[in-house]
Amino acid sequence: MGVVVGGSCTIYNRVMARKNLVDGARAYNERQFPKAEELFRAAVEYDQEGATFEGRTSRLFLARTLHSGYAGNRQDTAKAEAAIQEYQKALDGFVLDLKAKREAVAANPQDEELRKELESAENNVGSIVRSVASLYQNLGQEDKWAEWTKQAADNADLPGDVRANSLVGLAAKEYNCANDVTDSKDVKTEVEGAFEFKKPENNENWDKEFGDAKQCVETGMGYIDKAIELDPESDSAWSYRTSLLVQKSRIAEIEGDNAKKEEFKKASDEAKKKFEELAEKRRKAEAAEEAARQAEAAGGESGESEEEN
Repeated sequence: MGVVVGGSCTIYNRVMARKNLVDGARAYNERQFPKAEELFRAAVEYDQEGATFEGRTSRLFLARTLHSGYAGNRQDTAKAEAAIQEYQKALDGFVLDLKAKREAVAANPQDEELRKELESAENNVGSIVRSVASLYQNLGQEDKWAEWTKQAADNADLPGDVRANSLVGLAAKEYNCANDVTDSKDVKTEVEGAFEFKKPENNENWDKEFGDAKQCVETGMGYIDKAIELDPESDSAWSYRTSLLVQKSRIAEIEGDNAKKEEFKKASDEAKKKFEELAEKRRKAEAAEEAARQAEAAGGESGESEEEN
């Protein structure tokens, strides 16, 4: 492959990368994944650092092609591992692009086109972070999932909602840890149509299990507090805040502290109300966006018909 080096040849490299990128996208849409992979790899060779739109987009599309190959054959774990590597390489270029887009918007806050470009850059970064996390989980590599998710949560260069989403994922694990204890049949009993939670009579490991559950709740609440700080509009974060407060109420009941039980119950009800408000707001926004897309598509089709006539 003739990759040309030198400032005067940058245009040539971008043109060739774009050609392979376009041809690869066409092959991908036709579900010719091996051909698409070959073309995207060829495109990446012209910009391995992801400094150009063509270079970073080609690597992202290469990762998605490998990901699709794994989705079609879950036995092919090598493709999943390769997809993870390509996603991670692509992320660096997209984060640099995101920084540039932020600076451009800061300098020209009224420019709608720049705002759209920034939103697209944020979406690409979020997609990469979620895809890597999903692949680690599909491969059963929970330690690597946790490491990746914590890195994303701590990365100040990432969008706030992406970091918040990572924190929610971590909080979900902590919630499950606590719920496994408080929802067990020897702790949770139904009395006259309501559930009661009490210390089990015969469980020699109870002190450790209960201690672990309490620690999981506190850790989870820490993640959720940070998630809400980063993205106050995250209904997922408020949903898990609700669930973790329910766990705190259960723990208080098990410890015989009825005042704390009621305090956390009230707090969970308030968090649930906030979650429901935000979830409804999100659904309405998504419906409005979909309606706008359909209207735009219908307008385009109408224009084409008029031209034909």
